[in-house]
Amino acid sequence: MIKLVVSDLDETLVGPDGKVSDVNVKAIKKAKAKGVKFVPNTGRGFQSVQPLLDTLGLREQENEYVISYNGGAIVENKDLKVLQTNALSFDQASQIFNVAKKYADYSTHVYTMDHVYVFNEIKEDMDYMLSRGVEPVMFTEDNLEKFRDDPILKVITMNSNVEKRVAMRDAVLKEIDFEVNATFSSDRYTEFNLSGVDKGNATLELAEKLGIKRDEIMALGDNSNDIAMLKKVGLPVVVSNANDAARNAAKFVTEGDYTSGVAEAINKFILGD
Repeated sequence: MIKLVVSDLDETLVGPDGKVSDVNVKAIKKAKAKGVKFVPNTGRGFQSVQPLLDTLGLREQENEYVISYNGGAIVENKDLKVLQTNALSFDQASQIFNVAKKYADYSTHVYTMDHVYVFNEIKEDMDYMLSRGVEPVMFTEDNLEKFRDDPILKVITMNSNVEKRVAMRDAVLKEIDFEVNATFSSDRYTEFNLSGVDKGNATLELAEKLGIKRDEIMALGDNSNDIAMLKKVGLPVVVSNANDAARNAAKFVTEGDYTSGVAEAINKFILGD
């Protein structure tokens, strides 16, 4: 029996307009009424997820959670209580940034606990973030000194060209002197977390806290940064717009995309509709 659903947001639950469809909201609320926990598991910071939690009836709820920053933080919704963080060190984040800043056709995001800071603003990137309720803060310094005393959960770069995303990953991996988890998301981002920090490990850490077994978890995703999550649970599901890498990690592919796929999976495996 499924007791926990962890779901990616962008392009899995959330569409291009930044909203969740009524059919998905209805299914999630029905699952919650049956005692099933629904946990957004996202690369975003937890602050930007709050309007979505409102829509789902999960905002400020005790014993309800969000996994953010690709597993970089686990947060209880009540009072935004941070239960766990897995941050890069200042030196590690600086090494990644020092590679990324050399490339003028990429924007670079630095995720602290409360903000997304963006170096080298690109309009396409800004428009995408704003559509997701993310309010980025611009910075122009060529170093991360201003963040020395802040936990840095991840560093990512944006370029809409897939070959350039791969090139950025390879450039960073070549230059740094530590292990990272490098993934891709939303057909635009190359993401860098500390090695071992991913959506899958964070899912199991939260499940252990809740007393939920691996085979009692359903995960929903669509992209490469969801693969670790899909591989760690009993029931890995992807929506129909998922890329090939994510599909290969799934046991079930929904007929619907982000507009209805989450509801389809919940209805099939939890509600029996």
